[in-house]
Amino acid sequence: MKFKELIEKLGEAVKSSSETPELEITGVSAIADATPNTITYAESPKFIEQLKATQASAVILPANEQLQSIATDRGLAWIVVSQPRLVFAQAIAFFYKPFRPAAKIHPTAVIDPSAQVGELVSIGAYVVIESGAKVGNHVCIHPNVVVYPDVVIGDRTVLHANCTIHERAQIGADCVIHAGAVIGSEGFGFVPTREGWLKMEQSGYTVLEDGVEVGCNSNIDRPAVGETRIGRNTKIDNLVQIGHGVKVGEACAFAAHVGIAGGSTIGNRVILAGQVGVGNEAKMGDGSIASAKTGVHGDVKAGVTVSGYPAVEHRVFLRSSAIYNRLSEMYQAIKQIQKRLDEK
Repeated sequence: MKFKELIEKLGEAVKSSSETPELEITGVSAIADATPNTITYAESPKFIEQLKATQASAVILPANEQLQSIATDRGLAWIVVSQPRLVFAQAIAFFYKPFRPAAKIHPTAVIDPSAQVGELVSIGAYVVIESGAKVGNHVCIHPNVVVYPDVVIGDRTVLHANCTIHERAQIGADCVIHAGAVIGSEGFGFVPTREGWLKMEQSGYTVLEDGVEVGCNSNIDRPAVGETRIGRNTKIDNLVQIGHGVKVGEACAFAAHVGIAGGSTIGNRVILAGQVGVGNEAKMGDGSIASAKTGVHGDVKAGVTVSGYPAVEHRVFLRSSAIYNRLSEMYQAIKQIQKRLDEK
């Protein structure tokens, strides 16, 4: 693809270099390990040294004259956009298309006669679709997927190999469930008795709204009653556990190893970094953020960033961390003060 054509397809350029419009762009690459005839991006001045050394032929830049000057001096083609990383993501889509099998049903698939399967659906080898399930149009189901009875799967959703969709699960349109994920498994519900633990049957529903993506080997449990709900366009990384009865808002992002205990409420646009734990019945307000390894045991207000275990506001955590690093010094100072007081 010509550089000029790529700019036109991206459609977001504020301005661009006037040189090499006929440059051939054959792919995309990271700035540090780029090769000739690829396009990369630099998001801020912290990329200056990498920009000086990159072997890419073109680069997507922010509105920064220093970065533009370096690119020009190196003879790189460049475009300026408001969000370089976003535009780079769009550029990737021009050069890479995810694998998608043809719309057909493999002869080894087992589909109950009462299941409803839409048009132009791809169903791979050894897929099992149980009674009463409803599969929308243009759905792609990769090999070894199991769909339990009465499950609903929306249009254009992709179920990757070896994932399992349990009963009472409803998955919206344009969702992606990655390999090994389990949707709608039984929540961890047991009642203590004198004889031991009584199993509480999990009769509720698990609902994934449109555009939800669930990473490999993640679990989303169904509750005893009511529903576990994941809001529209929420993205969930690998190895995430979402307990029974959790309510997650729209456009959230959860990194790997996040665990959310039953009954918690997560607002819209919430970000949970790696290994965050959210305790039973905790509430996180819209736009709140928990940094890596944070333990959330109470409510977090909207727009607040928390860190640490137990969670405190991030600025408090930073001050506490600075004090922690000085504890040995402070201890010695207190010993000296105590010694002088004892001598009086």
